[in-house]
Amino acid sequence: MQIKSREATGEGRERVEVVPETLDDLWHLSYIVEPGDHVSGDTTRRIQRNDDNLRDKGGEREHMWLKIEVTDVEFAKFANRLRVGGEIVDCSREDQLGFHHTLNVEEHTELEIEKHWKPDQNDRLEEAVESTDNPDVAIATVEEGEAHVHTVAQYGTEERASITSTTGKGDYARPRTELFAELADVLKRQDVDAYILAGPGFTKQDALDYFAEEIPEVAEQITVVDTASVGDRGVHEVLKRGAVEDVQQQTRIAEEADLIDELMERIGQGSEVAYGPEEVAKAADYGAIETLLVLDERLRAERAGEGEWDVDVDHLIETTEQKGGSVTVFSAEFAPGQQLSNLGGIAALLRYRLD
Repeated sequence: MQIKSREATGEGRERVEVVPETLDDLWHLSYIVEPGDHVSGDTTRRIQRNDDNLRDKGGEREHMWLKIEVTDVEFAKFANRLRVGGEIVDCSREDQLGFHHTLNVEEHTELEIEKHWKPDQNDRLEEAVESTDNPDVAIATVEEGEAHVHTVAQYGTEERASITSTTGKGDYARPRTELFAELADVLKRQDVDAYILAGPGFTKQDALDYFAEEIPEVAEQITVVDTASVGDRGVHEVLKRGAVEDVQQQTRIAEEADLIDELMERIGQGSEVAYGPEEVAKAADYGAIETLLVLDERLRAERAGEGEWDVDVDHLIETTEQKGGSVTVFSAEFAPGQQLSNLGGIAALLRYRLD
């Protein structure tokens, strides 16, 4: 993410011009932009006319600059875009004021966001800027007769391929090199900067030896990690061990995996932890929160007035930070976020127990 300019606009609002550079950046913006914000940029629009004597010209579209007051935001990761909809409040054509428009924000789209910036939203914007130079990572997990490929992004992990093959002994067994060849083909297609090869036993080393012969350019970028499982569980083990952090200085989901494991361990021990909005709010008031964990989806819903909590989430976050605690916003796209959702969407690691 690039920040091209920042400017105070009065009444506590600030206008920030940004350029998202990756799909991760668009995901970050989906949790920064919210209803009531003003978002502006260049776009195309089919002209709508108020004059009954004039008709719209079919599918013809006109380039224009406009500003909308946001009503809805959707991150469409499979379409590689962020959709920001709202009412036009300023425009290079005055006859379009008051109409609804949707800005389709893609990578490298310049746009301005004017809003009351909350501390965690500023943190998320800065995180997006800092992560620009982090390499993208593919994780391949392999064992006898089975291989999976996942890619790692800040909005979560995605399975790119699942390969099964009858290897070993028997009439229907296929040579192991066939499994390795299929896996090599998948890895070559991934647009990433680094690879992690993981799994139990010696199969992964045999796969690496195969890659060194057949796809040496990929093999040079591979880090090998021992895991007890493959697939989703194997990926979680890789993240928990910090292997991704070795090749990608800081990944959001690696941090979330560690925090949720610490949270679950403390819950099991009955130690310094709080979960659910009421318990966490109480801990914040006492200054007991070391790390606040909150789910991005719930945070958005509460701020939009669509949630069910009886606490002011912004006051809770501000209180936590004022009293020396840190805040981590979890992605609902990844397994730790789903675990946090099961606990009410909010929890905290405490400095001491509240009795």
